[in-house]
Amino acid sequence: MFAFGIGLLYFYALSSGRVVRGHDMKGTRFVCSAIPKNVDPSCSVPPNLMQSTSAQEDELKSTVMQLRENVLQQRETIVTQQGTIKELTSKLSRCEAAALDPLRDGKYKSQGSWRQDHSKNTMGDLPRDPGETIDHLGKTMQGLKDRLENLEQQTRTNASGSRMSSELRDLLKNRLADLEKQLLSKVAELEEEKSHLYNETAAHRSRTENTLNQLLERITELEKGSSKFKSPEDFKVSLLLRTNYLYARIKKTLPEMYAFTVCMWLKSSASPGIGTPFSYGVSGQANEIVLIEWGTNPMELLVNDKVAQLPLSVGDGRWHHICITWTTRDGYWEAYQDGEKLGSGENLAPWHPIKPGGVIILGQEQDIVGGRFDATQAFVGELSQFNMWDRVLRQADIEGMANCSSYMPGNVVPWVDSNVEVFGGATKWALEMCEDRLFDS
Repeated sequence: MFAFGIGLLYFYALSSGRVVRGHDMKGTRFVCSAIPKNVDPSCSVPPNLMQSTSAQEDELKSTVMQLRENVLQQRETIVTQQGTIKELTSKLSRCEAAALDPLRDGKYKSQGSWRQDHSKNTMGDLPRDPGETIDHLGKTMQGLKDRLENLEQQTRTNASGSRMSSELRDLLKNRLADLEKQLLSKVAELEEEKSHLYNETAAHRSRTENTLNQLLERITELEKGSSKFKSPEDFKVSLLLRTNYLYARIKKTLPEMYAFTVCMWLKSSASPGIGTPFSYGVSGQANEIVLIEWGTNPMELLVNDKVAQLPLSVGDGRWHHICITWTTRDGYWEAYQDGEKLGSGENLAPWHPIKPGGVIILGQEQDIVGGRFDATQAFVGELSQFNMWDRVLRQADIEGMANCSSYMPGNVVPWVDSNVEVFGGATKWALEMCEDRLFDS
């Protein structure tokens, strides 16, 4: 447009034939002046009109240059935005693929249709007008950014939910493990308490049954009246020769015991030593419990073949009441003669339980269970009221029996006629202990 205007002005200038000659006549030159379109070329053009035309040219030039610059800038912007759109589209495709991988099981089919709708080419055909192109590209970029932000938010949510699910699962596992440990500990405590209660109940039942059996035996013996003695316990066993075949045997055996008290009346003047008033042997240990005075040695108590010397002296030919107590705890023992405590000690077979099921022999020491006696260790004298308990008696109870103010039959081995067998010439004789003791003194 501008070139056309310039050519027109030049044509009018030639046709008007206006030639400006300089003062120098040696050369000739033409000066072209631009005139308006509606002005007659043959007429002279005022200088101000010519200046106005020149200003319009400059304005037109400036406008053309600005338009060219705008077109170039818009082309550069379009190229840049196309690259950005391609990059965003690539990111969007990767995000959609990552976000929709966990959902391929079909739970979110509606999102599939959404993806199909939005996976179309969003570029389309750009409008030819630069302003509309810029607006369209801006809207497209904004839409892509919104979709990208939504997908990133969904990805973060899924990742956060996965982490939360993993943490919750670990927390539940730890909690369940703690509860399982507590439950197992409680079950173990209940089992231990149950076992303890069962043991206590069994022990109590055993004690009750033993007591009832003793009462029944005593009642049976009293009802039968078959004893030749005034009372089942009013008798003595006489062992008057030092041989290996005179002895008495207790029919009852012992249960397992952790303590015991054994009391008896005995009378002996044998020398040297009164021998073995009683012995208890079990399988594997013939000297489980032994009371012996052999040769010139003092009287000794053996428990599980361990020895303690007792400060007792009964070889004067008179009746003496002796009691021996022992407990497995620290192996503590006590020795009583005629109701008086003469000695005590400890560390005699500590923590050893008395084994059950053995044989009690009066008057002999056993080298094997129930036999192989040695005449040099035989008791010579008389025995009566041999009783045994599975506990340590009080000193007051022992004193009461020793001074004849009370009588307590043993709860493990009571002294009754039917419970004592004699062998080899040993004999049983009636005896009222307290009266005989007074006569003896």
